[in-house]
Amino acid sequence: MPVDRIHWDDLPLGARHAAEEQTGPILRAETAAAGANSGIAATVHTAGSVLFVKGVPIDHPQARTQQREAAVNPYLPPSCPRLLWRVQTAGWDLLGYEYLVGRHADYSPGSADLPLLVQALTELQNTPCPVLDDLKIAEDRWSKYAGPAGVEQLAGDTLLHTDLAPHNLLIDDRAHLIDWAWPTRGAAWIDPAVLILRLMEAGHTAKDADAWTREHVPSWAAAPHASVAAFSAANARVWDEIARHDSEDWKKHMGRNAHDWVTYWRTQVR
Repeated sequence: MPVDRIHWDDLPLGARHAAEEQTGPILRAETAAAGANSGIAATVHTAGSVLFVKGVPIDHPQARTQQREAAVNPYLPPSCPRLLWRVQTAGWDLLGYEYLVGRHADYSPGSADLPLLVQALTELQNTPCPVLDDLKIAEDRWSKYAGPAGVEQLAGDTLLHTDLAPHNLLIDDRAHLIDWAWPTRGAAWIDPAVLILRLMEAGHTAKDADAWTREHVPSWAAAPHASVAAFSAANARVWDEIARHDSEDWKKHMGRNAHDWVTYWRTQVR
């Protein structure tokens, strides 16, 4: 459920004061235009630092995803922005992050960002998965869509991001994975499977996205065909459900990509 975005000065005074106890006086704040899951998303400036602050009302359904994001942050790869502090007061849950200067990634064929994407994904797949109550479990998360036989094939011990959209990768001299609302423990090849749909969204064919990912991501090259088939069908059902509840064009487009991918994968013999 999206959260209505407000500006920093619209926060309750108690919430702003609690943040300033962590940062010192905030001289100005710039509200981010992108994103729909935070009631506050702002770059804040103090006399000696710049931070990124995001937050939601404590009683909003999105507060659960923010709790997961805060819980997993200490275990993330070094390229991910560090959570510096968290305050919960005056009806708000606020997270203060290290500020990164960067732009969103370009996934189009031939983009110079693709090697940086590989580095970030490789770093993540080599990161130990913590044992946390706040982590989603793949076989539970997709059980509604995969069925008992398919869902068993999603189990694994890899830390997954599961939302590898280009706006969740900040690029400077490397790629930084951001927005950890859905950290999940599961089979390592699930993140590459999620990524392939985003590559298709950016203009890659299913065949080319598959070949590129197989060349650069070892877990994808080793992924069992039947397991990928089960997840791909389940993920297509997820996108169908998303599009039914919200008919934005990009969501319908992702649903078509998911079904095109299922059709392609069924023709592959591994």
